[in-house]
Amino acid sequence: MLDADDVRRIALSFPETGEKERWNHPTFDVAGKMFVTVPDDQSSFAVRCPRFEREELIAAEPDKFWVPSHESSSAWVRVRLGALEDAGELRDILFDSWSQAAPSRLTEES
Repeated sequence: MLDADDVRRIALSFPETGEKERWNHPTFDVAGKMFVTVPDDQSSFAVRCPRFEREELIAAEPDKFWVPSHESSSAWVRVRLGALEDAGELRDILFDSWSQAAPSRLTEES
């Protein structure tokens, strides 16, 4: 099963990504913009997701994607690690979030 260490390993594999502690848990930035965070219980992680896409994700796979009520106005979605198929799916989700935060010079190279 995937865990927070897998999130860390994959997130740090993307160009110019760094780890920083915020709110007492790990977050990952590219070019000064956060693209993933791993909350306290480490059973899920949060990534950037445009709100109009977020509702579709949650409706299609509610066991995988969700948003806590205190984050409902944000452009982020939570992902349950235990619901992911494999490391490839985790990488795809993290890369999508990274791409939303990364400067175009980095996304054109990747």
